[in-house]
Parts: sequence; C-alpha cells; structure tokens
Amino acid sequence: MTTELRALGKEDWNVWYDNLIRAFGGIPEPAEERELSQSLTEYDRSIGAWDGAQCVGTAGAFDFRLTVPGGASVPAAGVTMVSVAATHRRRGVLTSMMRRQLDDISSWGQPLAVLIASEPDIYGRFGYGLATHRLGIEIDTTRVRLSVPPGAEDVRLRYAAPAEVLDVCEAVYARRVPERPGMVARGPGWERMELLDTERHRDGASPLQCVVAERGDGGEGEGSDVVGYARFRVKPQWGSGGAEGVVVLESLEALDAAAHAALWRFLFDLDLTASVVAHRRPVDEPLLHMVSDVRRCGLRVQDDMYVRLVDVGAALGARTYQAPVDVVLEVEDTFCPWNSGRWRLTGDAKGARCERTGDAADLALSVRELGAAYLGGVSLASLGAAGRVRELRQGALAEASVGFFSSTVAPWLPHGF
Repeated sequence: MTTELRALGKEDWNVWYDNLIRAFGGIPEPAEERELSQSLTEYDRSIGAWDGAQCVGTAGAFDFRLTVPGGASVPAAGVTMVSVAATHRRRGVLTSMMRRQLDDISSWGQPLAVLIASEPDIYGRFGYGLATHRLGIEIDTTRVRLSVPPGAEDVRLRYAAPAEVLDVCEAVYARRVPERPGMVARGPGWERMELLDTERHRDGASPLQCVVAERGDGGEGEGSDVVGYARFRVKPQWGSGGAEGVVVLESLEALDAAAHAALWRFLFDLDLTASVVAHRRPVDEPLLHMVSDVRRCGLRVQDDMYVRLVDVGAALGARTYQAPVDVVLEVEDTFCPWNSGRWRLTGDAKGARCERTGDAADLALSVRELGAAYLGGVSLASLGAAGRVRELRQGALAEASVGFFSSTVAPWLPHGF
C-alpha cells in the first residue's frame, strides 16, 4: 500500500473531517459544532493521508501558547484530530503522520507538542509523556458543608447570559493563564468553544447558564470588577425523597480565594439540587480544603495532557526552576534523534540555559520522561522509582526533583482541544 501525505486543502476539509468523525464512532456533529471546528482548523498545520482519492488518515495541530513553570508563555503545537481509517490500520499510516508532523513542528520553531490522548498507549512511542491530570468531582451537597474564607460575603453574584458576558469572562481567564502551568492562551475564535450548547452538550440538562462574581461599589456591572465566573447546567431529577437535581459545572475561574469560594457556595446552594458534578478540575482544587467531608466528594483522577519536547534545549531553557540547577542530562530520543545526546541545564528562578555538552551525565532518561516532568506535575524521583530515570551521579535525582522539575501549583489544562 502506498499512501500520500499532504497538507490539508480547504476543498478537502469535509472529506477529511468525515473520516475523522467516522473513526470516533460516526455520530455526526451538530451543524454549529462542525462549523466551529472548520473555522478553527489551521490548514497549513493539518495533514491528510490519502490512498488514491480516499482519505485514510487525519492529523492537525493548533498554534498555541502554553504556560510553563515560572509563568512564561511558550509556543506549542496542540496536536489534535488524529485518526486512521479502520481499513488502513497497522500499515504505518499513523507513524508516517507523526513523523511528518513532528518534522513540521520542528521547522516551525515550536519547542513543544501537546495532546490529549484518546488511547494513551499510542503516543508514548512517539515521545509523549503524561504531564497533567484532571480531577473529577461528584459532591453530595445534601451532606457536605462548605467553609468559606473571609471576604466571600463581599463578593456579589449575578446571573448573566453567557454570550453577553463572554468578553469579561475571557478577561478573567486570560489573567489566570500565566498563573498555572499547562494553561493555554485562547486565540481568536476559541472563546466560542466555551459557549457550545447543543443537545449533545446538555445531555438532558438545561441550556448553559452563567453567574459572574463582582466586587466594587457599582451595581449590575457598573463600577464593578468581574473577579470570577461559573458556567454550568442543571439537570432536574426527582426521587422518592424529593428533588435530586444535579449541577453540572462546565468551567469556573476566579481571581482570588474569596471569589472562588463564593462561586462554589452558590453551586452548592442551588434549589432542587442534591449534587454538583465537575469533570475537569485541577488536582489541587482548593475546594478540597473547604469541604466538611472529602469522602463524599467522589474524587476521580484521570490522565489528561501529554507533552513532547520537540527541541530539548529550547524547551528546557524556556522555563524557570525553583532552586538553582546545574545538571547534565543524557537524553534518548529515537523518534526525533536531533534531541539525543547530552545537555547541560543551568538555571534558577530568574531564567535558564540548556546547551549541548560533552561533560559526564548526571541523569539518563528518554524524551518521554522529560515531557512527563516538564510542567512540574510529575516528580523525577517517582519516574526514577519506576526505573524510567537512571541516576548516574549519586544525589543528582534528589537534587533535580526538588527544584528542577517542580511547580508551586499543579499543572492543569482547563479545556480540551
């Protein structure tokens, strides 16, 4: 079999996208969602595999900026829409697309590639390491009480149509982006993803609702500062004991602890509901320290974003380090061999440099482990305990784990792509 890889042309988008939809079960998207997907597609960053006139593979990449430890915003390719037709599996189509894509990302000068894996066991062989997790929560609000910090009473909440307050909510989100590794700056058009409200998204719940948190002297938004928001749906349910409605939280961002607590308290207190469900929260969600009974919060941790260093030197030099670091890494990268070899990383909280060296290595690891540890959510020590990082100089692993690959807050990706 011979397949041809080529950049996606606008005239081929429908065929290309239909192949993707079929690979993920074949259920058509609502017209609104499909139109948005097409408008966000970056054609020069998307490729298709073709067997004659038939599209048999798809892969795309968004032009993102990703927050890394220290708050810097680093160019990253958001790998997405990857599929291979069932008729052409196990024939090297995926490998050829990953080869072409990583070569392209390197030529674009982007040091990182990131993705959310539909099947986690696929991407490790291409150098992607699991770097962030997401927390699922299902809180029994009839049994769990919430203790809020001082200042929560000073926060005013008001309902607003999600579209009408989109700009001020996006401004809150933009202020939050530099504060947590893993967050992605939303470019033009991406704000529309936050308002998708089809029957598929509702799944039996209400249309999307929004509450904004304000602080200041004005009323109804005048002279007031928006300091947070929550987007949610309510799913009415009734049991033998009465109302058992479910609040489905879609997104919540706040600029301070008081606003964060005030929004959660609002969700807890909604009439005719008995639980709050959220599927994508950071693993260090502050709510866990405000609830009276964490065991009734139905916690579930899942894998989320995978990171791949496309340019080891540029990626490691782009972030900062909590403690001074001077370490030589022996990096193995069979899929992108330009990364293989020894790299000396020096840096601290002010900046860093990572350059080729002939000096003896302190640690040996693959680019996959570098990707896993890059955002500070995975300890090099834990990877070492799993046999994934080898210590070549005694004490080097402990030193690297303390200040080297760590972050003051857990890395988190707030939404899919």
